[in-house]
Amino acid sequence: MPKSDPRTVLVTGASRGIGAATARLCAAAGHVVAVNYARDAAAADAVCAAIRQAGGQALAVQADVADEAQVLAMFARVDAELPPLVGLVNNAGVVDLQSRVDEMSVARLQRMFGINVIGSMVCAREAVRRMSTRHGGAGGAIVNVSSVAAKLGSPGLYVDYAASKGAIDTFTVGLAREVATEGVRVNGVRPGIIDTEIHASGGMPDRAQQSMHMIPMQRVGRADEIARAIVWLLSDEASYTTGTLVDVSGGR
Repeated sequence: MPKSDPRTVLVTGASRGIGAATARLCAAAGHVVAVNYARDAAAADAVCAAIRQAGGQALAVQADVADEAQVLAMFARVDAELPPLVGLVNNAGVVDLQSRVDEMSVARLQRMFGINVIGSMVCAREAVRRMSTRHGGAGGAIVNVSSVAAKLGSPGLYVDYAASKGAIDTFTVGLAREVATEGVRVNGVRPGIIDTEIHASGGMPDRAQQSMHMIPMQRVGRADEIARAIVWLLSDEASYTTGTLVDVSGGR
């Protein structure tokens, strides 16, 4: 979208990693960016400051996507303070400590699916209500951030995370077909092993570097390499692309 006609893209989980890189690239492409975060306000503010310093517009918006009330409040604030919504990047997600399925608690599974699946679906619901021509919107695009774990299964690491991303893949295809005539495109990006902080949150800070032997390109990916694919899918250059899952994984 040209800078003379600003529209808003909401990026969930945008205070770090892939989300932060996506927020910065969306701003560089001319979008106003809503930078969602769950807890780290300082990190989200830093992303917004970097965007403003580069001449863009951004607003930090707090919400735990697993909490419907917080999601509704976030979208209400975006409605009130920013230009019309034209894009959603469902990036917020979590992993957990390495575990076998026979050692996983229900609390762990509920947290995993609450954030990674239900949170993404609720955010998409709210975006469709604003962007779909069925609801009086002018169209838009949704990009769901999945993972190649969805097709690999992550045995012995986090099958629950892989299963949650498998759900996201199915959701992406189904929603894309559901709103295909309503001006809304829905696609997914499946990153491989990317050098971000998410590995540390799963108790394996060195996982990215230790996993290079499994990647055909023999290197880990960068957050900006995923962000470029996301921003392309949001753009008019991808106008005939919907229901598609793009692997950005170094060949894995």
